[in-house]
Amino acid sequence: MKQELKLSDWLPTTNKEVKIRGWDALDVILFSGDAYVDHPSFGPAVIGRILESYGLRVAIVPQPNVNDNLQDFVKMGAPKLFFGVTGGCMDPMISNYTASKKKRDKDAYTPNGDTGFRPDYATTVYSNILKEKWPDVPILIGGIEASLRRVTHYDYWSDKLMPTILESSKADMLVYGMGEQPLREVVRLLQKGVPFKNINTVLQTAILLDNEEDIPKNSNWEDVEIVSHEKCLQDKKAYASNFKTIEQESNKLAARRIFQKVGTKTLMINPPYPTMTEDEIDASFDLPYTRLPHPKYNKRGPIPAYEMIKFSINIHRGCFGGCSFCTISAHQGKFIASRSQESVLREVDTVANMPDFKGYLSDIGGPSANMYKMKGKVQAICDKCVAPSCISPVICSNLDTSHKPLTELYRAVDSHPKIKKSFIGSGIRHDMLVPEFNKNADPKELDDYTEEVMTKHISGRLKVAPEHTSDPVLKLMRKPSFSYFHKFKERFDKINIKKGLNLQLIPYFISNHPACEAEDMANLAAETKDMGFQLEQVQGFTPTPMTVATVIYYSGYHPYTLKKVNTPKTQKEKDEQHRFFFWYKNENKDWIRKTLNKLGRQDLLNVLLPENDKWRKNKPSGEAKHTFDDAIPFNQRKNKAKFRSKKKR
Repeated sequence: MKQELKLSDWLPTTNKEVKIRGWDALDVILFSGDAYVDHPSFGPAVIGRILESYGLRVAIVPQPNVNDNLQDFVKMGAPKLFFGVTGGCMDPMISNYTASKKKRDKDAYTPNGDTGFRPDYATTVYSNILKEKWPDVPILIGGIEASLRRVTHYDYWSDKLMPTILESSKADMLVYGMGEQPLREVVRLLQKGVPFKNINTVLQTAILLDNEEDIPKNSNWEDVEIVSHEKCLQDKKAYASNFKTIEQESNKLAARRIFQKVGTKTLMINPPYPTMTEDEIDASFDLPYTRLPHPKYNKRGPIPAYEMIKFSINIHRGCFGGCSFCTISAHQGKFIASRSQESVLREVDTVANMPDFKGYLSDIGGPSANMYKMKGKVQAICDKCVAPSCISPVICSNLDTSHKPLTELYRAVDSHPKIKKSFIGSGIRHDMLVPEFNKNADPKELDDYTEEVMTKHISGRLKVAPEHTSDPVLKLMRKPSFSYFHKFKERFDKINIKKGLNLQLIPYFISNHPACEAEDMANLAAETKDMGFQLEQVQGFTPTPMTVATVIYYSGYHPYTLKKVNTPKTQKEKDEQHRFFFWYKNENKDWIRKTLNKLGRQDLLNVLLPENDKWRKNKPSGEAKHTFDDAIPFNQRKNKAKFRSKKKR
């Protein structure tokens, strides 16, 4: 029987809670844009628990008020070592605004989904206030916002190029990516007595140097200089050229140190740490989380993001897909860090014994559900690799894509006496389950995994993400040809019939992506209709820092080829691309006819709007709701079913 929790089981958030622990001072105080949920899926909690495990006295100030007398920034005094600042689990601009730049009416990381508790550009806002109040205390920033804005980047919401967030925030150090490894070294040096300002060669950190300062020496590193921030402001092509270096060095096992001039200063980004070992990632997940929101929120309502993952299990980090529109590999890396089966099962047991657990795990997954335990067969080949993706344009022959460890893990989880069913809520890379694409894999093993998922781990719907039907767009996205989705659907249908199931396949698609023309969207609509899909809810491309697609959106150039790429940018272009998704709505039909006739694509018109269109006749009663969901960033869509499959009549 689990012991009843005490207030002191959470990291302290007030002076009263600090005193309950018997502390008279703090070593680190964290400021976060999210409400405090003490759970391994919430970055601020992970960092707090990691620092605590190093023997530090840590407190957290969640969602400090920036609209009053700023007492939240002074109430706990000054820490002995440093302030830690993060905007939260998502970039605050994505938390606060839709792709249409409209204010959101819900914040998933705030009790009751309330808005107004997180400022725009939260990391910069918090850090500037702390610098003003405590000018002599070092500030270390990290998390998604800091990580993806560590170098000159395009900010979609202000529609301008911004310098490294170290410049705007005035912070002393930036930790990018997953923070456990660099923080361990920073703390080790501080505890050894090294002044914070002298800590400048820790892997996976970035700092701004004054031009008169000496460049820290490290004989093990090679250096590379990218185009200055000022040159980027003047020349979009030069800005685009930077990204190839940034992305490649972020994903190399032996990366170079990156320098960039920013005004009278120099940005120095140290190489990343090697991928976390199994023991290291297990240790992070095995920390003493309560797995619950702080009791201070008990009367404020549920926290939506927590409710979504409350009974889910994260089994790995990283993604080797390298999709052009996705930020996962930029933050978590392309190499997979997998937990041991024993660690996963320990967490399953913890969840199974929670008082309100009913026997159903909502997800056993990660950034992509089916990359667990996958890595290079010959490490020496990976050591030299600079490719941003291991599966585009083809699956690397050195990549071990065996699904057997994952299938065995699912079965081990399901053998727990309190587990009635474990679901796969994360997106599955369907292309890796197609033998024609995954040529080095055992076809039987792939079918075994697909069958395991279909028969035991979904409830009516399997979500996959072909993203588009146009090969040129898919190539730019770093996604495989749509022909592989057809082949996957054949296997899906075959298992459906064989097992007497009645499952639906739910594909995700993106509109307005760089290189996508109106004709491409018309073809997408026609091909998916021909396959029996009627799209009801769609995803619009949202430019976020640190992706190839965003660089193209702003600059007009592909960073790897420096060739021009067109991107739909006006609201008119975006709206028109969306209309093709909803070919079955009466208000779109005349426009579609005129547009396709103008394009000379009567072939597509005959598919979408034939003379005797049975789709309207056979539609269930009630009009399909036209909802363009631009609310969910691409790497956080796993529990949103967006389309309804319908059998061809």
